Amino acid sequence: MAPMSAAAPDAGFWRGKRVLLTGHTGFKGAWAAIWLSRLGAEVTSVALPPDQQPSLFTLAGVDSLVQSHLLDIRDRAALEAAVGGRSFDLVLHMAAQAIVRTSVEDPVGTFDTNVMGTAHLLQALRAQPALQAVLVITSDKVYANNDSGRAFVEGDPLGGKDPYSASKAAAEIVVQSFARSYFPGVAVGSARGGNVIGGGDFSRDRLVADIVRAARAGEAVVLRHPEATRPWQHVLDCLAGYFTLIEALATRPDAPRAVNFGPRPGGPEVTVGELATLGVQALGGKPWIHEPDPNSLEARALAIDAGLARSALGFESRLDAPEAVALTMDWYAREAAGESPLGLCVEQIEGYEARR
Repeated sequence: MAPMSAAAPDAGFWRGKRVLLTGHTGFKGAWAAIWLSRLGAEVTSVALPPDQQPSLFTLAGVDSLVQSHLLDIRDRAALEAAVGGRSFDLVLHMAAQAIVRTSVEDPVGTFDTNVMGTAHLLQALRAQPALQAVLVITSDKVYANNDSGRAFVEGDPLGGKDPYSASKAAAEIVVQSFARSYFPGVAVGSARGGNVIGGGDFSRDRLVADIVRAARAGEAVVLRHPEATRPWQHVLDCLAGYFTLIEALATRPDAPRAVNFGPRPGGPEVTVGELATLGVQALGGKPWIHEPDPNSLEARALAIDAGLARSALGFESRLDAPEAVALTMDWYAREAAGESPLGLCVEQIEGYEARR
């Protein structure tokens, strides 16, 4: 199935919009800050300092593109101080503890950030007089997963056997509660994105980042579950979906309040091992090796149905998995050769916008 031709995002919608973005020091949040700034939005951002170096936030000079506030969303007073006194049209909440293995090591901290941090933000937003839409980013892992491999749809039961997944499912309930109790005139929704890849991800325990680190060190990347399947998508596809949903929330009363974003419906499943092979080949690294982790809580099969995004929003991903991997590895290879990380991001954003 060919991707739809509808343009996303709409630059005319975003130009001059006052946007609060959380999580701009993370991989996906940094890409969002770069793209929103390019679209002409006035972006205020809050997040913790980057938790690793290098980071795309630092490499691309994201703090020069937005009004940046480095704080912990678990600190309610600090968050309210940063948000208070400013008026926002739109909110994109991406700040989170996003690593499954970290959640197993620190479950309380994960729940504190992903559940209470979301509640703190929504509480602070109650005082916003001009707010049009709020989009909270959760995860494809919010669904109660029995490893059947069936693609989850938005109405499926929420759950989560690891603390990360459970915290994101709980955040969905927090969002629904605040929306119904305190935001009668504001569209509040959630977006459930698939496994995102792209240039500039240097996070711990992320597949692409691990591949890049191993290749640059002349080592073989170690895979725990090469047979596992995931709904891989490029960061630009994922963000374009988020932006399209916010546009709909702000302008259409019938916009859905929870939407999956993932690969195009009907696309091929790609295992962890297959994606790693593509990445290693692109970077000239050593073949990956398998070291099983019998204590892992990670699901072997995960798929989400992105059909609602297509039918309700006219949006679907434009890049299949091999294209996404190629674009990702091209970013890392050129960054290692000395090209500007910000310039590479802008070039790929422009190329994505030009696709029809």
